[in-house]
Amino acid sequence: MKKIVAVSPHLDDAAFSVGGLLAAHARAGDQVTIITCFTGNVARPGGFALACQLDKGLPAEVDYMALRRAEDRAACAVIGAEAIHLPLLEAPHRGYSSAPALFATRREDDAMLAPLTDALATQITALVPDLLLGPRAIGDHVDHWLVRDALAATGHPMLLWEDWPYLTRAAAVLERPALTHRLSDADREARRAMCAAYATQIGFQFGSAAALDAAINRIVEERLYHPACQRGRHREFVCGS
Repeated sequence: MKKIVAVSPHLDDAAFSVGGLLAAHARAGDQVTIITCFTGNVARPGGFALACQLDKGLPAEVDYMALRRAEDRAACAVIGAEAIHLPLLEAPHRGYSSAPALFATRREDDAMLAPLTDALATQITALVPDLLLGPRAIGDHVDHWLVRDALAATGHPMLLWEDWPYLTRAAAVLERPALTHRLSDADREARRAMCAAYATQIGFQFGSAAALDAAINRIVEERLYHPACQRGRHREFVCGS
């Protein structure tokens, strides 16, 4: 039995990006764990953070993050994965006050990298993964870059997935993948069921459940890459093992 650990920035990223691969490992009897980094609550969110909830059709009195954590547990249950939720705050709760700000340069007062690195190092040391997965940060979301940078800082070998659905709006990746997982019918159905569990996100990200299904039907394979030293938008360079 292998231990597979996927480190997801938000409560959906791992399932959206490599749900088929994770499902295949789970069916093979491997132990699959999804660590989600930014799942913390703010008692009374306001401003852009509240807008991120309202634009999903959820009233202000709903505990948005509690609802999303429940969705994640349901998604993990589809394949029998363990869900670990780190109580760190996502970008709208850390001073990023607009959608464009989420995809721009990391704020100078954003001190999240150190605590995130410490938290992930603790989890990885305890789990001892045979395969560690994380985001490549396609789309340049600040939280995805933070997770990529934090994983690199832990020094553990890892592979990076193509962030989906950002991948559908990004330029083609020219680098050769380190691992290509061709989806079986069972993989695709498991990925579909995992993604569908994130009901609060479907309309916002895809428009409808039917559009999500169509998008997943077009996916043939999931590709992962070795980290490489390169310039990034949120730090001077990103360098991994």
